[in-house]
Amino acid sequence: MRKLHYAGGYLLMADQTCKALLRYARALAQTGESDIAVVPTISDGGSLGYAHLLVGPASQLFSTPVENASKEPFDEEIIAELERRTAALQPARPEWATELTDVDDLEFDERSM
Repeated sequence: MRKLHYAGGYLLMADQTCKALLRYARALAQTGESDIAVVPTISDGGSLGYAHLLVGPASQLFSTPVENASKEPFDEEIIAELERRTAALQPARPEWATELTDVDDLEFDERSM
C-alpha cells in the first residue's frame, strides 16, 4: 500500500496501481499532455472507492509506503490500462514474434586440457 500525495492531500492505493500511475504521469509530462486517470483507492476508514485524477506536465505527485496497511484495492484491468496508455506515449520499440530462429546453433569445440 502506498500514499499518493496529490494536490495538497493524499490517496491510499495499491503499490502496483500507484507505480503504474506514476509511470503514466511521467510519460504524460514527457510529451506535454494531460489526461484523467481513474484508480481504485481506499479511505482512511477502510472503504474502497475510485478517484479521478487529472495528471499531466504540471502534476506534482509522489508516493510514500504505508506500514501495516490493510488489504490493497487491486484492480488488474486498471493497471493494464495505465500501462497501455503509458506505452502509447512512448517511442515504438521493435518486437520479434520469434527471436533468432533462423540462426543456426553454435557448435563449440570441446577440447581436453
